[in-house]
Amino acid sequence: ESENLSDAEERCEGLIKSKIQLEAKLKETTERLEDEEEINAELTAKKRKLEDECSELKKDIDDLELTLAKVEKEKHATENKVRELEAEVEAEQRRGADAVKGVRKYERRVKELTYQTEEDKKNVARLQDLVDKLQLKVKAYKRQAEEAEEQANVHLSKCRKVQNELEEAEERADIAESQVNKLRAKSRDAGKVNTHPTFIFAYIYTYTYTHRHTHTHSQTQ
Repeated sequence: ESENLSDAEERCEGLIKSKIQLEAKLKETTERLEDEEEINAELTAKKRKLEDECSELKKDIDDLELTLAKVEKEKHATENKVRELEAEVEAEQRRGADAVKGVRKYERRVKELTYQTEEDKKNVARLQDLVDKLQLKVKAYKRQAEEAEEQANVHLSKCRKVQNELEEAEERADIAESQVNKLRAKSRDAGKVNTHPTFIFAYIYTYTYTHRHTHTHSQTQ
């Protein structure tokens, strides 16, 4: 019985030790469980926080994707605009080059016209000199023509005078011839009249001089 009691006590002590060990292990396990629960709670909180952050990040990603899409759209639009601007720049460069060519051509034309203008001025000066000389010649010719006209008038007056004198001479000759015929007739009728040529000439001269002097005096009056 004492052995049984001793065994029982040993088993009891063993059980007590086991109990103490189990209680210690339970306490340890409980503490560990509490630690695990605390950790789990922290992890859960972190998980929720991460989920919230993920949601925010997803929302941000969606926003960024929308923004990226807009940026891509704007990028394409900008690229198209850049290409259009490049085309416009090229066109402006071509127009600029054409304008430069036009300006150079215009400058050459201006130089040509300037040279032509100078030549025209020289020609005009030469023509003006010729005109002045021709005007002087015209004036000289006009003066000569006036002098020639005056001389012509003088000659015409002389011609008229000579014509008048010729007519007067013809008239006197007719009168003289008539007188000669009369004298010849009288000489034939009377047979006593002097018909010598010298006498007849003297008679005609005296008659024509007297008739001319009388005719001239009457014209003067």
